[in-house]
Amino acid sequence: MSMRRYVTVVNISAELWDPDGMARTTYHHGALRAALIDAGLALANDGGPDQVVLREVARTAGVSHSAAYRHFADRDALLTEVARRARAELAAEMRGRIARATDPRARLQATGTAYIGFALSRPGLFRTAFGALPATEPDPDAAPADDPHRILGQVLDEAQAAGLLDPRVRPGAEIAAWSAVHGLASLLLDGSLSATPADIDFAVAQVLGLVNRGLLDDGTPEPATAQRG
Repeated sequence: MSMRRYVTVVNISAELWDPDGMARTTYHHGALRAALIDAGLALANDGGPDQVVLREVARTAGVSHSAAYRHFADRDALLTEVARRARAELAAEMRGRIARATDPRARLQATGTAYIGFALSRPGLFRTAFGALPATEPDPDAAPADDPHRILGQVLDEAQAAGLLDPRVRPGAEIAAWSAVHGLASLLLDGSLSATPADIDFAVAQVLGLVNRGLLDDGTPEPATAQRG
């Protein structure tokens, strides 16, 4: 076994070792934490949150198990950061779809479509995104642009400002919309619903249509009430 400690004024590496006697990659102090999160994200993408284990993450990053513990006290601490990154990836997908929508109604539709599309195309990250952080609460440490919950809230606020969402319905509207799309995504991933392309399209249209009709005004004027004399 070989061991190397590399220290300069601006660079502090972790103790790196290789059971075969080969020196592994050195990291700038602080870059190792980012490398461990990247490794955890890659493992989560392949196999979901169960694959995010400190020993395997350290091996993937090319450092010792003890080096990983210098940055994360335990697996839960690492999984929390990986989950935050997974949610940021989902948020980026949502922002991209929303940016192509032309009005608040279309943006709400795009939000749900992006959410379900991400779940089906990247199931490992989707499961990880909600494996360590509450699904219906904003992440206090995340930038608004990286938090799917806040993005949904912004879309609903825009709908209210445009007169499409009744202010009386606005409180808790995120819970209703989120529950609908998350439930559909989970049913499709778990095999409880048919996942053929045609059946997915039908299910998405049904659920998002229900969300749209349940939350947004359809533009039909309310009937006049009779005046009592």
